[in-house]
Amino acid sequence: MNTMKYKGYIARIEFDDEDRIFVGHLAGIKDIVGFHGTTVDELEEAFHTTVDDYIAISEETGRPAQKPYSGNLMLRVPPDVHAAVATAAQANGKSINQWAAGVLESASHAY
Repeated sequence: MNTMKYKGYIARIEFDDEDRIFVGHLAGIKDIVGFHGTTVDELEEAFHTTVDDYIAISEETGRPAQKPYSGNLMLRVPPDVHAAVATAAQANGKSINQWAAGVLESASHAY
């Protein structure tokens, strides 16, 4: 999956081979916000314009723009997994939060 980032928003990019255009949609929000372009430069410009317009329209209407993610992630894991994570974090000289953030960041690069 290809992505683009701008002002904290992430867009999922696909190629529409029928129309021969790149199509993007903002990921991580419930509002449906899309854009397209025939070149990478055009796509990037459309992405930036779309995000800027989304934020401006949200401000004008008094409805706050949705934020992709807060950075807080609550997980429920079995006690034995929790213990193993705590041990791994301590062995690496990190808090559970620091250790888990690093592991999740590494895993997310596969996508």
